Amino acid sequence: MDLSADFWNDKYKNNKTGWDLGEVSPPLKAYFDQLENKNLKILIPGGGNSHEAEYLYNNGFKNVFVVDVSKIALANIKKRVPSFPASQLIHANFFDLEESFDLVIEQTFFCAINPELRAKYAAKMHSILKEKGKLVGLLFEAKLNEDHPPFGGNKEEYLTYFSPYFNDVKMESCYNSYHNRQGMELFIRLKK
Repeated sequence: MDLSADFWNDKYKNNKTGWDLGEVSPPLKAYFDQLENKNLKILIPGGGNSHEAEYLYNNGFKNVFVVDVSKIALANIKKRVPSFPASQLIHANFFDLEESFDLVIEQTFFCAINPELRAKYAAKMHSILKEKGKLVGLLFEAKLNEDHPPFGGNKEEYLTYFSPYFNDVKMESCYNSYHNRQGMELFIRLKK
């Protein structure tokens, strides 16, 4: 399964981005709206068009970073938000990051990577989060595709990846999912 930069650039070039809601997802918007510390260093991995980064940035969170293997996706953010610092749009593989963050936002990245990388994802999240840092976001709780993204899963499976690395693990059915994802998402809050 080729999930290379070329694979993702092709998706953006041909507008085959069915996962992209075209706006910040309602559960994440609700979470962002209750955050008080605008100085948090926030990462959105595999951010794609990242309406979440746009929303945060436009609401005073100036320390927001997006990492993606697709140059096209990162350019799309810059087009929509010209003042977004180019240095905070990181063209790289998430697994190669070495910076640390207070908060990492999960929004369709976990379901886009090869499922064989899920344990590595959990370990990497732990390593890039500062002490008491959080991983917050959405994971699909549904049987989806086996041969291409989005890859699904369930809470029991996810706990096997995250429990070894996080002290405080909360995963609950999402009550305010986007209409076409109702009953298919877990809202997660994992604290280092």
